[in-house]
Amino acid sequence: MYNSKAIAIFHNPTMSNIPQIGQPAPDFSTPDQNENPVTLSDFNDQWIVLYFYPKDNTPGCTTEAKDFSELYQDFSELGAKILGVSPDSGKSHCKFISKHNLSITLLSDPEHILIEAYGGWRLKKFMGKEYMGVVRSTFLISPDRIIAYTWPNVKTKGHAQAVLTKLRELATT
Repeated sequence: MYNSKAIAIFHNPTMSNIPQIGQPAPDFSTPDQNENPVTLSDFNDQWIVLYFYPKDNTPGCTTEAKDFSELYQDFSELGAKILGVSPDSGKSHCKFISKHNLSITLLSDPEHILIEAYGGWRLKKFMGKEYMGVVRSTFLISPDRIIAYTWPNVKTKGHAQAVLTKLRELATT
């Protein structure tokens, strides 16, 4: 006898499409909080911290955004741009940025196109229920648009600092 849910999860293409270290970063074009289009090629010769989060103004997502914002200058000094991505609208992102004085760019992906391209739309479990949603994950993309490092299942506490530490290691080698 087999577990049909396990089979479905195993064959779920979103579980297997998480870009791996050394692979080209999937290209994208999606609007930022001000509805301006943002593409991967906008950041030639820059490091990119591309992080995915479920929802604006929720506790974990707020902590993560504030932590990245607090370290914004450190990332900038290393030539890195921080891009947060969620399904929320640009209007929601603007309110989130204003409410928490965030200094990072937020991208809107309501149809999950970018989120799915990076394997962030996956099966989640909460209180015994299974559903598809955004799994908190982060990708460090090198200036030549190669995946330099991945964090496929992020815990918010200390994460922004861990990303900065890895960027320092990789940017100086």
